[in-house]
Amino acid sequence: MRLLRYSVAMSLDGFIAGPKGEYDWIVTDPDFDWNALWAQFDTLLMGRRTYEVALTRFESLEKMGKRVVVVSSTLNPAQHPFVTVVADAVPEAVAALKAETGPRSQKDIWLMGGGALFRSLLDAGLVDGVEVAVMPVMLGSGVALLPEGQQCRLHLTESHARKTGIVSLKYAMARAAT
Repeated sequence: MRLLRYSVAMSLDGFIAGPKGEYDWIVTDPDFDWNALWAQFDTLLMGRRTYEVALTRFESLEKMGKRVVVVSSTLNPAQHPFVTVVADAVPEAVAALKAETGPRSQKDIWLMGGGALFRSLLDAGLVDGVEVAVMPVMLGSGVALLPEGQQCRLHLTESHARKTGIVSLKYAMARAAT
């Protein structure tokens, strides 16, 4: 089964976006291998607001060669023909994505931003890993990494301090033994 990995940049004080959704505080690391990261995923999963930001940040989501799935009850699928819009039964739809097999489903799924979506999928037991790039900045307010919800234990699998001051942390879910 494919893994659902939440990978996101976060300020030291726990925010994934500024008070107005801004992300200009994210430090660029010239030594980071973006191609290697992108190569690990064949599906991008995001909420509507993250999708709208992605449309402005990337030249063309359609040309990236990734399947794009957007969770939204307001997007009109006809106006976004190159994405799959999931409007309801989100946990079931994500579980089905994780279980897919075949040529378009060989790699992991990148849950890109969206604290509320992350929380709902975490509470549903669908998140397999959390990867946070802690930026050397404190915003004071903004969009929290994670809204309130159930407690979740993690197991640190990797950490790396970069010259730019970014600290990369990778965690696996500490699932209870059955």
